[in-house]
Amino acid sequence: MRWGCFILLLSFFSCTESNTPSLHDSEVKVRIPSAFPELVYPADNSPTKLRIELGRRLFYDNRLSEDASLNCGSCHVLSAAFTDGRATTQGLHGSIGKRNAPTLANVAWLKRLMMEGGVPTLETQVLVPLHDSTEMAPGMMPIVDRLNEDEYLRALSLAAYGRDSIDPFVVTRALACFQRTFISGDSRYDRFLQGRKDQMNERELHGRDLFFSPKTQCSECHSGVFFTDMNFYNIGLFDEYADRGKARATDRDEDVGRFKTPTLRNIQLTAPYMHDGSIATLEAVLDFYAAGGRNITQGVYAGDGRNNPFKSELITRIDLNAQEKADIVAFLKTLTDDEFLHNPKFANPFLPTNP
Repeated sequence: MRWGCFILLLSFFSCTESNTPSLHDSEVKVRIPSAFPELVYPADNSPTKLRIELGRRLFYDNRLSEDASLNCGSCHVLSAAFTDGRATTQGLHGSIGKRNAPTLANVAWLKRLMMEGGVPTLETQVLVPLHDSTEMAPGMMPIVDRLNEDEYLRALSLAAYGRDSIDPFVVTRALACFQRTFISGDSRYDRFLQGRKDQMNERELHGRDLFFSPKTQCSECHSGVFFTDMNFYNIGLFDEYADRGKARATDRDEDVGRFKTPTLRNIQLTAPYMHDGSIATLEAVLDFYAAGGRNITQGVYAGDGRNNPFKSELITRIDLNAQEKADIVAFLKTLTDDEFLHNPKFANPFLPTNP
């Protein structure tokens, strides 16, 4: 493990005619796993104690939704590696979204946000759910009006960002600053790589060998320390896609059905799978890929993807027996990071048991 380097930002706020406490900000040094690449922060949003705390409070604040019934943590639940266990997200008034909620683990290193890669930064990503009628809906300006009624949040804003009121800059920066602390790199597999050979059994090791083998080619796309190449592929899930995928950002026919490779870290806890949550289990995902991208898991199915002209050439039939599939799944479960899932620094501060 090594300490990340951050730009020093020290600000001071003293309340003279207020009941809010005096707030002192300071730089934060977040532990980054030694195998991970350097984390580069935006010049206007280096991490400090109060920026992260303000972001945590906003992340779990229901005032960010139109009817004050939802917050970011409604779809990104810590115990599920910041997913929600649903096929697709559920928003205001029971409305159903079109996509599966992605994990936020290690989101700080993503080159592009959203499954189609249409958003360039964490700071701008927050605008998507805040303006989506099927998610949180109200838009930024009604939100900041509500938040500015909170004296303590205004105090945090001044101490953290030098702004005496909550504005769009503060909301987007603070939420991004908090999410960049969601670092997951302490799974049993990570410990095995660090020399603790007792962390993996024989079946898991066999599954690892298969995962990284030319036979399966799993690691062609799920590569590197984050188990994603961050590229976009049409895996042949459907003959025709209701969700255009990357084509939403590029408007190119050849990008229809192409979605960003998801990380496999904590994959045991992020079911159901695929962009639309249409495959329920890891075992069924292995069946899908072993069948060459043919969906044989759902009973009623519109097509097997073989007729999709833009299906990736990487998706081909894999000759795996039941034991080999089970061993690969066993390996994938070693990527679960229990410390990450129970980190109190990520928890809802409004619950009585949390700091």
